[in-house]
Amino acid sequence: MNKYNHPGVPYFQHVSEHCIHYMSIDGVIFGFSENQLKVLLLRWKGTDEWSLPGGFIYKLESVDAAAGRIVQERTGLNQLYLKQFHVFGDANRYDQADTWQRTKMPLEGIKWSERTISIGYYALVNYSKVTPMPDLITDECRWWNIQDLPRLLFDHNHIIEVALHSLRRELNEQPLNHLLPDPFTIPELQRLHECILGTALDSRNFYKKMLASGQLERLPERRSGTSHKAPYLYRFQETQSGEILPEPGT
Repeated sequence: MNKYNHPGVPYFQHVSEHCIHYMSIDGVIFGFSENQLKVLLLRWKGTDEWSLPGGFIYKLESVDAAAGRIVQERTGLNQLYLKQFHVFGDANRYDQADTWQRTKMPLEGIKWSERTISIGYYALVNYSKVTPMPDLITDECRWWNIQDLPRLLFDHNHIIEVALHSLRRELNEQPLNHLLPDPFTIPELQRLHECILGTALDSRNFYKKMLASGQLERLPERRSGTSHKAPYLYRFQETQSGEILPEPGT
């Protein structure tokens, strides 16, 4: 690819003209499938290098609306649960020269700021409803198991660590219904907790704790096709929502 025809050149020229300088958004999109916690990643064009989905804030756009737009474009979802969890503002967040070499970006054709402060958001999404979509400067968008992540571009491994720590710290207050099928079983809910916490939980204690929380509604149906006694199906009470939607017209 001719360096002057690289899609990154017009992309970053557009960013320079229309977006807020020195400020970006990085999205940690969590999903849950096959008893594994997953994160959605992008592979940059012509490389084997991966990063989180991210983007920039238009000059007349709110920060929350920008985060919603960025996550929507990668997932195809119209309704999202998003949470701002940290601002990454160290003076030297990563080795910029090494990073741009790995991305094969033609730096001489791009007006790029020496420093960018990133606002981190995490999203909790239903894996089965996501249609992963790459953007202009990437070739592939797909899920990775959280324990199998490659070395990511920028400081994105660190951003995922901080996002996971934030999710763990506030686990009991988060609307986990966004990650689970509807309905779900108690064993599926326990496995989700274990994946987020990174540790095994006692089944009896977990079952008692969940029932005592008042968050769950047991349905008359059971999950069929399991090797053990078919477990009852559950769903969260209606209070488990917490959606943040992009502002109209942004």
